[in-house]
Amino acid sequence: MRVMSATGTSGAAAKGSEESGVPDTDVIIVGAGPTGLMLAAELRLAGVRPLVLERLPRPRDTPKAGGLGGQILELLRYRGLLERFEAACTDPVPAPRFPFGGVHVDLTQLSESPMHALPLPQQKLEHLLGERVDELGIGVRRGHEVLGVSQDACAVTAQVRGPDGEYRVSARYLVGCDGARSRVREMAGIAFPGTVYPEVNRLAQITVPDSVARLDNGDLEVPGFGTIRAGFTRTDRGLFGLGASPTSVSLSVYTIEDETAEYDDDIPMTVTELQDSIRRVLGADIPVAQTHRLSRFTFKAQQAERYRDGRILLAGDAAHLFPATGVAINAGMLDTVNLAWKLAGGIHGWAPDGLLDTYHDERHLAGARTMLHTRAQVALRRGHDPAAEALRALFQELLTDEPALQRMAALIAGADIRYQLPNPNDHALTGTFAPDLVLRTDDGTTSVAELMHTARPVLLDLADRGDLREAARDRRDRIDIRSAETDNRPADALLIRPDGHIAWAATIDEPADTAASGLRAALSSWFGAPE
Repeated sequence: MRVMSATGTSGAAAKGSEESGVPDTDVIIVGAGPTGLMLAAELRLAGVRPLVLERLPRPRDTPKAGGLGGQILELLRYRGLLERFEAACTDPVPAPRFPFGGVHVDLTQLSESPMHALPLPQQKLEHLLGERVDELGIGVRRGHEVLGVSQDACAVTAQVRGPDGEYRVSARYLVGCDGARSRVREMAGIAFPGTVYPEVNRLAQITVPDSVARLDNGDLEVPGFGTIRAGFTRTDRGLFGLGASPTSVSLSVYTIEDETAEYDDDIPMTVTELQDSIRRVLGADIPVAQTHRLSRFTFKAQQAERYRDGRILLAGDAAHLFPATGVAINAGMLDTVNLAWKLAGGIHGWAPDGLLDTYHDERHLAGARTMLHTRAQVALRRGHDPAAEALRALFQELLTDEPALQRMAALIAGADIRYQLPNPNDHALTGTFAPDLVLRTDDGTTSVAELMHTARPVLLDLADRGDLREAARDRRDRIDIRSAETDNRPADALLIRPDGHIAWAATIDEPADTAASGLRAALSSWFGAPE
């Protein structure tokens, strides 16, 4: 990753750009975590010049998220990046069996599950995204803290403190990807209502010495204590979780306790802290030979009232915090894929009125959907009385039905999101993520995923509809027009946005007059008037 200093952007240079009225860059991104780096890459694909400002001088060493899962994996495949991310995984990909509110959702019985996970620690994820950003020629300034922001009708200006002192930098837009304690959100005056839960969660991947016996069923036999069962164990003092893969020498251990203490996320958890927590919750002393991951986190359920204030926007943890594990990075990176092309439309001058406002409308809806199932997890895991045990038992009984399990898998993955878009012909696909159809073209076989590698909108003609290709011809500068055949086509044509969601679909054999007028309306709504 390229690290830039303030040299050449402070002092006279910054003053000159302000006097000329020309912004220094197109978009300032505050924060170089997964959300900020993904946004930078998406903006560059859309022909926009981003600048990333990161407060910390180097990437964090403190372990945070332990993997990547959900709909973002499908999106990475649509960008042609998934194989690269999979190759960086050194641990085996786990079976699709996921913790959910103190119980497990077992998706192994589904023939095709929408929920998958990659065991890719956040440090590796940020390194991969950093490599991508560097390949695209994007500047990342580490050790540059945003002290203040101001905006007018034309630009937003950030007051920054860097290694060489303070300076100002301006852009058309600024996006706060600066995490749960977002200064950008605070400076923009955007409310962040919600609930803070009195829970401290500790998660570790460890190996144990030979004195601890690992049984074939996943249980542990601990000297001086006895058997610790695999899965979740509830006590009056909290929750203990134990998991192991037959192909891995490491164990996953997990505790939840109610505490009032405040913890600094920048101070890593120690082995002693983990063992003390296990002792309090379970009453057992588990010897530890080695640690591969130690992380601590608290749970909050908060969502920004609005994701946009003029030229300032929020994404990722700055916009939402969810009270469960495994969803934050998925939601944050998907925010950026929705936002980037809409910012590009404003910067390049073709965006129709209200396009950028749809970022809040769509992603606030998606955030609320994620909040729904993560708050449900709070209800499942925090109860300790017989009524709570009955709730968990009934929940797991319901998931023995395949339709319910399929629906739950899509909800957890974020794959069930259907944006509420104009849909004059009531097509079932409008607003959904485009299915990865196998396509036969004059140049050979391809797929929807391959068409989306460039992050450009695509009009996909599946029925040799020359009338529809002609209706889109005057927007060829911003839309790819492709013709193909596919088995059991779901529509005569699909208008696919850069984020992979379908903006419009023609029904099978839809008359030319309604199909062409519907397509023109969708093109104008999402990609502006022709030049």
